[in-house]
Amino acid sequence: MSLPTHVPDRVLTAVTGARIPIPDPDCLVHLQFRRFAGCPVCNLHLRSIVNRHPEITAANIREVVVFHSSADELRKYTADFPLDFIADPGRALYREFGVESGRRALLDPRAWPTILRGVVHTVIAVLRKRQIAPPGEPEGGRLGLPADFLIAPDGRVIASKHGVHADDQWSVDELLALTGKEVSA
Repeated sequence: MSLPTHVPDRVLTAVTGARIPIPDPDCLVHLQFRRFAGCPVCNLHLRSIVNRHPEITAANIREVVVFHSSADELRKYTADFPLDFIADPGRALYREFGVESGRRALLDPRAWPTILRGVVHTVIAVLRKRQIAPPGEPEGGRLGLPADFLIAPDGRVIASKHGVHADDQWSVDELLALTGKEVSA
């Protein structure tokens, strides 16, 4: 399968109903593919994005996050995130961008520390009633792999990364470095 080097114009609908142009003619788009709604590993990663969202927007980057869960399921977990979430339960975008699933998502030892941190963080948040528990049987399963794409306003894919385990995605520092913006210490 050949991976896209150029993304044709389209409009995606976020779980909020907002219409999201991809590519965005006014900014770079960081198109993230994550696992399932409520995923503890994904939640940790997205919190790191939210914590540095001002830096990301200052670098003229729009965050668009795709999950293989339904919009109804995603809304349960994303209300307090200032990001655009796209539901793709049929995995059409996953197929188009070559994003895979596999047992290595959870079995790779490099993911285990973050899986543990994510589970502990989620348990504490659930006990404090700050979030609902992740689903016992997530829509689309647990074995999705992450992927990241940085898309220019003209549709060129400037950079991409297909993760090899559940915690293998760009950090905010890596994302900002791709744009040539200074990374904070």
